[in-house]
Amino acid sequence: MATLVLGRAYKPIFSTCLSRTLATATPKAKSTTKPDPSTHFKITLRRSAIALGEKKKETLVSLGIHRRMQTVYHRHCPEVAGKILKVKELVEVENVPAHMVRTQSEQRLERRPPRGYVVRTTKLAELPWES
Repeated sequence: MATLVLGRAYKPIFSTCLSRTLATATPKAKSTTKPDPSTHFKITLRRSAIALGEKKKETLVSLGIHRRMQTVYHRHCPEVAGKILKVKELVEVENVPAHMVRTQSEQRLERRPPRGYVVRTTKLAELPWES
């Protein structure tokens, strides 16, 4: 199979290599578990909107973002996508499945560092009225 390109014989090498690799490739084992579909936007404000116009600030407020590094979750819908496009320079957006959506209190607990110590007993537990 040769074709003429600018007066010279040209043999496409990619078509033979590609067909050879596809024919000799071992089929991958199919996974029985399907990944959860992404149903939410995870929006994090990375840059400040101080010097920007009022419309961009109002867009951030309508998304529920009030300060830098704050993360909010919204379902996929055209209204939220349009708001994200208005402030795309300021935010970082990820698509996440529903089981990864966190409330504000859950986010706060995840940020909290471990106590660093464990209370085993107290002197108050030894008092007679505590038992």
